[in-house]
Amino acid sequence: MTIGTMTQWLAIPRPNPRARLRLFCFPYAGGTAVTYRAWMNDLPADIEICAIQLPGRESRLREAPFERMTDLITTLGEVLKPSMSVPFAFFGHSMGALVAFELARYLRRHQQAAPLHLMVSARPAPHLAGGENNHPAVPLYQLPDAELTKALVNRYNAIPQAILNEPELLSLLLPTIRADFTLLETYEFANEPPLECPISAFGGLGDTLVSEHDIAAWREHTDSNFKLRMFEGDHFYLRPAQTALLQAVCQDLMRTIIHVY
Repeated sequence: MTIGTMTQWLAIPRPNPRARLRLFCFPYAGGTAVTYRAWMNDLPADIEICAIQLPGRESRLREAPFERMTDLITTLGEVLKPSMSVPFAFFGHSMGALVAFELARYLRRHQQAAPLHLMVSARPAPHLAGGENNHPAVPLYQLPDAELTKALVNRYNAIPQAILNEPELLSLLLPTIRADFTLLETYEFANEPPLECPISAFGGLGDTLVSEHDIAAWREHTDSNFKLRMFEGDHFYLRPAQTALLQAVCQDLMRTIIHVY
């Protein structure tokens, strides 16, 4: 990070001790905290961005990534506890949505401070079988490197050409991507009561992996308000639609802040 604060687990691009709410942002498979760095430019100072930096990427490249959801959630529940001393909310994109959801349930089970708002993006509701659309007969995490790379390009368009042109760099990134898909594809949903906090759900109208119907099904996981918004773009709509997305995020979070204060 060239600005802000970086700890082992958190990247905070604009630290603000006086912020009224912390927004913890969870990355997609293979993603990093950098994804959320620019968000500070479109959100008010009342909202402090705290982007999660998982092991196995960027400054933590030499650390082993998690391969089991339960292990990751238990660890996050402990390491983030000191940062949850002020009101907070969760935002997660794709894999990050599932991580945010399970962390919210973990905090409730352990009677810890809970998020005031859960925001999920480009991820089917967790109770839906198979996860993302057209789930392959052979899990992605079991594919050889070459086939995994091809699948990631064809399904997600997730690897820039510049990285594909650098085999050594790609070989450094693939173990973390494989671990993330291991975590996703071995995940088992357990039924629990709905969350008490509101849920905002977002998606891309052109996403061929996750349908609007699958995102709308998140409604079943809250006893509070639910709001669904769709934006122009594919599975990674949050990049081209960032301004519109953050307007929606800001609107919902400011409403939450007003209720708290």
